[in-house]
Amino acid sequence: MKKSIEISPNIEALFGTRDENLHVLEDGLNINIDLRSDSIEVEGTPRDVARAEQVFTDYDQLQRGGHTFNNGDLNSMLRVLVADPKATLRGLVEAGRQRSFGRRTVQPKSINQRRYLDAIESHDMVFGIGPAGTGKTYLAVAMAISALLSKRVNRIILARPAVEAGERLGFLPGTLQEKIDPYLRPLYDALYDMLDPEKVDRYLEKSVIEIAPIAFMRGRTLNDSFVILDEAQNTTSEQMKMFVTRLGFNSKAVITGDITQIDLPNSKRSGLLEAIDVLKNVQGLAFSYFDEGDVVRHHLVQRIIRAYDERKARVAEEQMELLDPKAANGNGSASNVREPAE
Repeated sequence: MKKSIEISPNIEALFGTRDENLHVLEDGLNINIDLRSDSIEVEGTPRDVARAEQVFTDYDQLQRGGHTFNNGDLNSMLRVLVADPKATLRGLVEAGRQRSFGRRTVQPKSINQRRYLDAIESHDMVFGIGPAGTGKTYLAVAMAISALLSKRVNRIILARPAVEAGERLGFLPGTLQEKIDPYLRPLYDALYDMLDPEKVDRYLEKSVIEIAPIAFMRGRTLNDSFVILDEAQNTTSEQMKMFVTRLGFNSKAVITGDITQIDLPNSKRSGLLEAIDVLKNVQGLAFSYFDEGDVVRHHLVQRIIRAYDERKARVAEEQMELLDPKAANGNGSASNVREPAE
């Protein structure tokens, strides 16, 4: 099926640098887009062509309504849209308007990020698990700020294991707060990125926002709060159980971590790994998983993560061959001959 769509000045801005947004639509919707002097010709199945036409219609109407797309948000929304058959450009924009993130406009940049935000909205406890750079902590802080500014909670509590799960801080110079702050810096950075510095300082001074090591959570019941535990892979089993049982009335908790970067001593098991196993069937909480495709840092980071994952798989395969060469060869006989790597 072919469909011709008239080009208007509003629609033309959708194309992106070197037509990159059109390429996202072509690859994601399995369509071909030909640019003519005064129109766009879209070819594909009727369903895919109709979705592309809806994108152009939504974009034109949003532009006419005064909406502006900034900082690559449009490209990110198109990537989410093509990954989710139920998503529309208008729906993604309106969902973003419903969330007030202070001075920032925060849009999910992948389908997993969108599911993560939806899970946080609809569940009282969410685990965000995946590699660095996938937005786990940043988006959690954004949702906490949204809840605070809309008065759905009265305070935000951000916690992290300091250094290691044992929190051995005594050798560091300075006061206790000066010892702790370097390990909590990523949380401060996210806050200052979304709110005016004066407002952050005022919230911190009045304990509307509290940033502290996880050990400071012991014995507390957290009501009317949005609580985030970052770097949860470095909690012990006892610390994780303590944290997830702090949740009080009208509160939300988000636990984020990267299970490939556990810094605990070998004798201890990560509280995050245990929680994934123990809590997987508990109703009322959700698990959101990210991979290298969700990384929103420099494009090299995606390739670096993939390289580490591939090496981990090779090491596991080599270990299996050492333990059981017959099973590794799959033919019932041991052999030292390996196929060349691709």
